[in-house]
Amino acid sequence: MSNKTSFLPMVIIGVLFFIFGFVTWLNGSLIPFLKVICDLNEFEALFVTFVFYIAYTVMALPMSYVIEKIGYKNSMALGLAIMTVGSLLFIPAAQRESFTLFLIALFALGSGLTILQTASNPYIVCIGPIESAAMRISIMGLINKGAGVIAPLLFTAFILSGIGSLEDLSAESKEELASKLIAPYIVMALLLSSLIILVKFSKLPELEFEKDEAEEQKSIFAFPRVVLGASALFFYVGIEVMAGDTIGLYGQHLGLTNVTALTSYVMSFMVIGYALGVALIPKYLSQERALIGSALFGILFLLGVVLSSQSHGISEVLWGWSGIRTLPNTVTFVAFLGFANALVWPTIWPLALEGLGKRTAQASALLIMAIAGGAILPLIFGKISYVSGDMQSTYLMGIICYLFILLYALRWHKIKSWDEL
Repeated sequence: MSNKTSFLPMVIIGVLFFIFGFVTWLNGSLIPFLKVICDLNEFEALFVTFVFYIAYTVMALPMSYVIEKIGYKNSMALGLAIMTVGSLLFIPAAQRESFTLFLIALFALGSGLTILQTASNPYIVCIGPIESAAMRISIMGLINKGAGVIAPLLFTAFILSGIGSLEDLSAESKEELASKLIAPYIVMALLLSSLIILVKFSKLPELEFEKDEAEEQKSIFAFPRVVLGASALFFYVGIEVMAGDTIGLYGQHLGLTNVTALTSYVMSFMVIGYALGVALIPKYLSQERALIGSALFGILFLLGVVLSSQSHGISEVLWGWSGIRTLPNTVTFVAFLGFANALVWPTIWPLALEGLGKRTAQASALLIMAIAGGAILPLIFGKISYVSGDMQSTYLMGIICYLFILLYALRWHKIKSWDEL
């Protein structure tokens, strides 16, 4: 593990993290969009998140063996190639208005992102001192969530321009709206293809680890901090996706306009959180304390979502200048969850990966598999909300997520053997 951070890898991985964010947080706009185009209910629409994030669980472990065989750099190029195929699949999906084809395309995008994430996250942890790893990941988070701010706004501007409300569209209007997806995804495929060349012919170094025969003979499941870290990440990704991808549905449920842009508010607060992480970690704030604070803020904001008004109030101060209809207090607190979530991913990764050596790729795969939380928990959220008819109270299930994160921050990351649990 290096004691000096390398600039070139940071730049290249930064570009990849922008792609992660852009592709991932388009889902928040796609959900209400496809709900209308494909005539879905809230539960069915959230299969967008299920299929996208379940790809991480299905593909992460196989991809870790691919990384061990062909190396981190070549694996990143392969991931971009798979994502290019996924982008192109959006063309026939849009032409046929087929939800099944959309889901296949999303699974392909998720599969490509799986190998990219499995390869790139260890890079950020290992190219500098472990104590400042959360700061480096926070820089990547700024880039990633910055893309998450931009993606829904671009989607709304270019896809929904001149449309107004998504409700009560005729069959012809739906067909015209679906066709607007084709050009953007062609452009995305071209950009991804160009990035393959960038990664393949760059001077991005391979990661090298010192050998530890005793550690390498252990199963990855013999490391509690990795397994429990994956559990915490499962619940983290679940609540992160619930905040970013259901806020549009929640706004739609409350009768707001421009709901496909609401994900940008969540991402904006995440950017603020990441910026604080860059400024404060590790000089003023340890990785453990940042994680504890994230969990406590998350619980506080969830109580705000459930207990606050569905009419305007404090949100007028925050959003009144934007030119977009001001948000109800309860929706504003959903946006605040972005701030609480920002530093969870950057702090869990270095705490889980420290000292794993050659086991880093497998540990990374296990942590990436935990992204399945983004597939399963929002789907449960959608089912409970659909059955109960009370989306506001359904957000309370997120408290379970933050309690798991809090336990990892307080104790679980320190455990070296299962006997200590």
